[in-house]
Amino acid sequence: MSSISPGLRCLQSPIARSGLLRGRTQCLHFRRSFADVKPKPKIKIPEPRTRSAAEKDEPDNKIWAPKTRIVVGVVFISAMIYSMLTGSVEQTEAPSIAERDSMQKRESGVSATSPMRLRMESFIKEQQSIIVASLQDLDGKPFRTDTWTRPNGGGGVSCVLQDGNVFEKAGVNISVVYGTLPRPAIEKMRADHKAIDPGHDSLEFFAAGLSMVLHPRNPMAPTVHLNYRYFETATDDGTPQAWWFGGGTDLTPSYLFDEDAIHFHRTIKDACDKHDRDYYPRFKRWCDDYFSVKHRGETRGVGGIFFDDLDADEKDQENLFSFVQDCLRAFLPSYLPIIEKRKDMSFSETEKEWQQLRRGRYVEFNLVHDRGTSFGLNTPGARIESILMSLPLTARWRYMHEPDKGSREERLVNVLKRPVEWV
Repeated sequence: MSSISPGLRCLQSPIARSGLLRGRTQCLHFRRSFADVKPKPKIKIPEPRTRSAAEKDEPDNKIWAPKTRIVVGVVFISAMIYSMLTGSVEQTEAPSIAERDSMQKRESGVSATSPMRLRMESFIKEQQSIIVASLQDLDGKPFRTDTWTRPNGGGGVSCVLQDGNVFEKAGVNISVVYGTLPRPAIEKMRADHKAIDPGHDSLEFFAAGLSMVLHPRNPMAPTVHLNYRYFETATDDGTPQAWWFGGGTDLTPSYLFDEDAIHFHRTIKDACDKHDRDYYPRFKRWCDDYFSVKHRGETRGVGGIFFDDLDADEKDQENLFSFVQDCLRAFLPSYLPIIEKRKDMSFSETEKEWQQLRRGRYVEFNLVHDRGTSFGLNTPGARIESILMSLPLTARWRYMHEPDKGSREERLVNVLKRPVEWV
């Protein structure tokens, strides 16, 4: 038998030798006794060192570099606290005003105590439905209704009628916009609104309005425009920082009927006088100045009222909201009697051509001078189709065209060059 290690020997067992497990080797493991274990070497314990005289004066519990250890600990704990705080801020970031308003509408609806944002939105939606229903009854054809939303909140409803029986093109749109003003826009707006804090790099804003333009088929029936709007900036917690109302309405005839202009202006004046007798003359002059086709030296039409930036320096928010409501509600009484009287009048091809030339002037003002159109086209994510809804379906330009002397066309141009006080 070959020599093997003391702890393990592999032998041919009797069973294996008997042939029952042919070719197999059985390994037998033997236990080792204590005698087989070599003794461990003894650990030498060093003698205690004798302390010097200087060391004997030091306390036994002295801490190494105590000030350094305190500084390191403070830094470590501060880092932990900062990490905890920054993590919690990210998780509890204040909701945007769009999210706040959406939540409130879902949970409690809109009431007299709701933020002005929601009340204005609710009011213009109500008026859009009333106006569209009245115009559909008049025309006999339905409006196409498109509902759209914006990624950052808000949206709108565009109601448009084309090739109708009365209206060649008519649009009654509402829009609700949530967004963020960059610093350049904040600085520009602060020129008219000192309540805006200039210390912000950006501010959340809300804008809502109803805009309407009606272009009748018949050249004897006047085009009419209307817009009423509300704008607000908000602080980080959603409370209003600055707010203002704007709006107005104006009449643009191709053929002038004095009685139509008088009725239109008188109805608007009555709405203004309920709130301030200075409003109508003041806002009528503002309208004549604003709706001016400056490169032509004439106004767009026979006017109406126009105002903008009416804020707390003018009157309180509730009074101004009531004023805007009365003006918007006055639209149907101011315009329906006129369109009902003129929509079926006879006209010639020459008179239709003059209507197309006047519509060309309308397009020039809207694309060159109108601030609302410019604001809409320069707002990221704006719905261009709704903004350009104000343009007529057809228009015309003729080189060096002049109306005949003494004609009705010339009389209209003379009035547009020198605005009239109709009431």
